[in-house]
Amino acid sequence: MKTEAEYWENRYENGDTGWDLGEVSPPLKAYFDQIAEHESGKKILIPGAGYGYEAVYLWKKGFIDVTMLDMSETAFAKAKKEHPNLPKAWFCIQDFFDHQESYDLIIEQTFFCALNPDLRHAYAKKMHDLLKPGGKLIGLFFDKNFGRTEPPYGGSRTEYQKLFETIFDIKIMEKCYNSIKARQGSELFFIFEKPAEN
Repeated sequence: MKTEAEYWENRYENGDTGWDLGEVSPPLKAYFDQIAEHESGKKILIPGAGYGYEAVYLWKKGFIDVTMLDMSETAFAKAKKEHPNLPKAWFCIQDFFDHQESYDLIIEQTFFCALNPDLRHAYAKKMHDLLKPGGKLIGLFFDKNFGRTEPPYGGSRTEYQKLFETIFDIKIMEKCYNSIKARQGSELFFIFEKPAEN
């Protein structure tokens, strides 16, 4: 039986990357544009970073402290080749659940939907643990049931509300108005904030 790392490495090696847009997704691009002027010094994590489109865009917008986390050496090799100016220190090959750090902002883009649904509570807790008090988890979830037994796994707004509301302040969770055509009507943009310590 393949490990998680072997599974994803195999998919990258075979070009089985149907989730790959070839660029940063429009909703995340819009968010980065809004925060770039005031938050470029924030410490940011991108789990399941893959080819690194979000990181490349953040780099171009002047962000200086980004960690790209993934288990695939193949994905990172391509990102390094295509974007040689990206800081080498930004690349981290590691299992998300083993990662130990503290961040101001975590970007979610097709990572949650790639995890076995049995891990969703563990995902929520780990995200909470990785964020500083007042830190934010922002990104995109699918608002659609794919009926699949392998990634991507879908879900619903109601499910996400129940999963995250006990440990995060849900600031925004709404239908995206600027999804790519293939995902229109099936994406939620969200901002979850870890409560500040009293």
